[in-house]
Amino acid sequence: MTEIKLYNTKTRRKELFEPIDADNVRMYVCGPTVYDRAHIGNARPVIVFDVLFRLLRHVYGEKHVTYVRNFTDVDDKINARAAESGRSIGEITGETTQWYLDDMAEVGALEPTHMPRATGYIGEMIAMIEALIAKDHAYAAEGHALFRVRSYENYGALSGRDVDDMIAGARVEVAPYKEDPMDFVLWKPSSEDQPGWDSPWGRGRPGWHIECSAMAKALLGDVFDIHGGGLDLQFPHHEDEIAQSCCANGTEEMARFWMHNEMLQVEGKKMSKSLGNFFTVRDLLDQGVHGMVIRLVMLGTHYGKPMDWTEKKKGEAEAALRKWYGILQGHGFSPALIKALKAEGHWKADPEFLGVLANDLNTSGAISRLHVMAKGKTPATLAGFAHAMQMLGFVSNWSDIPMFDGGEGGADITPEVAKRVDALLAQRAEARAAKDWALADEVRDILNAAGVQVTDVGGQATWTPGPDFDAAQLGDL
Repeated sequence: MTEIKLYNTKTRRKELFEPIDADNVRMYVCGPTVYDRAHIGNARPVIVFDVLFRLLRHVYGEKHVTYVRNFTDVDDKINARAAESGRSIGEITGETTQWYLDDMAEVGALEPTHMPRATGYIGEMIAMIEALIAKDHAYAAEGHALFRVRSYENYGALSGRDVDDMIAGARVEVAPYKEDPMDFVLWKPSSEDQPGWDSPWGRGRPGWHIECSAMAKALLGDVFDIHGGGLDLQFPHHEDEIAQSCCANGTEEMARFWMHNEMLQVEGKKMSKSLGNFFTVRDLLDQGVHGMVIRLVMLGTHYGKPMDWTEKKKGEAEAALRKWYGILQGHGFSPALIKALKAEGHWKADPEFLGVLANDLNTSGAISRLHVMAKGKTPATLAGFAHAMQMLGFVSNWSDIPMFDGGEGGADITPEVAKRVDALLAQRAEARAAKDWALADEVRDILNAAGVQVTDVGGQATWTPGPDFDAAQLGDL
């Protein structure tokens, strides 16, 4: 069985992943608060953990992985949007939830096993809060229920923070009903015009953090394998989840592995509306950017590093996908061909690709391997490439491989064109090895004139057609 290694935020090191139960590998990822369109930063954890979901399904079997991603559909931001728009909360959350699902489908994300909505688990939240109060880890005050942070000695371990230091330097809500400034809200009262449910502490609604603890417990149990989300959720959201879950359930941990993707920038700057560089997934799609381009740009950077969305990266992703889809279409990949490849024993994961991907979800390394595998000349030798394209989510339906342009020249990437470029690259490599610099320069000029972008990595040359690609400049095909 393939060994998966993942960086565990909790231990601050990369560890061998061994599930609690190999027949039911369980993962929870924090989902969106549904009050507006998802911006491209929101898409990064979806794409990252979608690839992990696919990898886990490949290793342990599709029926043996349970993936939960929630919807927060009760929140003050939603209330404010309803008030300013004059629409009902139900209308807003219903509409924005569907927007989210549609947009994430466009970037190739599979739907998780379960997608619970917070409002469907109010009873479980109340029960968990009651358990916390009974164990003296929480208390009721003025219609609120609050978690007693100092009752949990490991508070701050995930983020590496000290409670006293946090009080000295943090922006925490100081309220008269709090015993300690660091105590956080589990339940709060609702006014008549706000959504609310009856509870032992009066009519009210849950705090944000208790939602995920209650839904994770209900669907995955007291302790599960992986909890993921953006780095911005590490504190306080995930820290609070751990505290309330461990205290309510009487466990030493909530999840074995904690994984966090880094944040996204745009052209080297933090994305913000004030800088004019804030845009949603739908904005890009409406501008004609293919969802698979968004996916490839996202996966081109390791999830643990900040990702910079740039026009250059978008163009490179368009060119790569134009080539890759052209290869698949040109060699007749279809459900019938996949069935034949399976029967012949060719349809399987490339060991090097799988090994790279299983090493802490190294998607950038896996993409580099895609460029190498794309050099196959026959369906049989391209089977590993096609399998990897599916595993990374770039192909979901072999009856409908994307007709991908992404720029001029997309239709020119036929098997004959690819064969000609590969032959020129081989000639260039031979000339350089023989120190025939004149011939090497001549081949380079041909490739440049045709708009072929060549990348040399570790002695291997890979290529993609640039936006000005012109197959006619390649000479005899």
